[in-house]
Amino acid sequence: MASSDPSTQRGQNGRSYRSNGHFRELFRRHPENPILTASDWPYAANTVFNAGATRLENGETLLLVRVEDRRGISHFTVARSDDGFGNWRIDPTPTFLPQPDEYPEELWGVEDPRIVWLPQLEQYSVTYTAYSRNGPLVAMALTRDFKRFERRGPIMPPEDKDAAFFPRKFGDRWALIHRPVPNMPGAKANMWLSFSPDLKHWGDHQVLIEARSGSFWDAGRIGLSPPPIETPEGWLIIYHGVRHTPAGALYRNGLALLDLEDPRIVISRGDEWVFGAEQDYELTGDVPNVVFPCGIVVDQPSGTVRMYYGAADTCMAVATAKLADLVEWLRAEPNPITSSTGIDHLAQLGPVLG
Repeated sequence: MASSDPSTQRGQNGRSYRSNGHFRELFRRHPENPILTASDWPYAANTVFNAGATRLENGETLLLVRVEDRRGISHFTVARSDDGFGNWRIDPTPTFLPQPDEYPEELWGVEDPRIVWLPQLEQYSVTYTAYSRNGPLVAMALTRDFKRFERRGPIMPPEDKDAAFFPRKFGDRWALIHRPVPNMPGAKANMWLSFSPDLKHWGDHQVLIEARSGSFWDAGRIGLSPPPIETPEGWLIIYHGVRHTPAGALYRNGLALLDLEDPRIVISRGDEWVFGAEQDYELTGDVPNVVFPCGIVVDQPSGTVRMYYGAADTCMAVATAKLADLVEWLRAEPNPITSSTGIDHLAQLGPVLG
């Protein structure tokens, strides 16, 4: 008998694989998904998706939502909620518009923000994709109130996307995960790690997690989803993989764990994806078969994570999981990729401290 739980229904595109009971499902979709659509917007918008997320000091959840207009150019608008699920209060006008006259890298819009609170600066960092004439690149801004932003401009050249800071320094250096795309036929788009003493000058670039090959769900192209999450066991990484099929690309998400004091060390990486498109609002839209998380909030003391994701590049949705379950799943994976090779290579890399 099929489940009546709305979080386990697949919709009209086929029977949910969840109902066979052989998969351990870690994320649970909110029954009122999608939580934000263009119809909720106080001004004209084509689609609303791929929001960064954070919890404010007053307990509110803030989303910095990517809003695409009918030209195809994106900007950001703030939405706030007391519980992070409903009754969203949306800014009446755009919060963060492209400023190509002053920042030419924003010529064709700003996309996919990721928010990280930096206690050492007492500010939020917003890393985002700026769509320049020469291709998409990583740019950043700092803010304390999500009303006034200090743009820092490009921090990685094109083509580069999917970037976020770790919330604290390692020694005297900041660390950034990002995803450059090599301009070479057949080359993979891997996740990279870079370091900086000042958030401006970046170096010590190295591949962090490599896209797999063959028929894997994350073959060829991967990228960071929400920012890293600090746990006692290490930095939890949720990342997306792109599998190209005759019917189009499939975006799914998997897990990895990095060493707490040296993020160059990959402790484990799951072989299977843990979150993919299956609901109608994820399967159908401007870009079908896409679930793309850019924001995550950890609720304490329950240890519940709220993962905010764009669905089919059209609307916003949220799914929840237990942080301990995500880490435990990684540790129990039958085929983890351990860091032994990376540890052997550390002598060549040198110490992580700057």
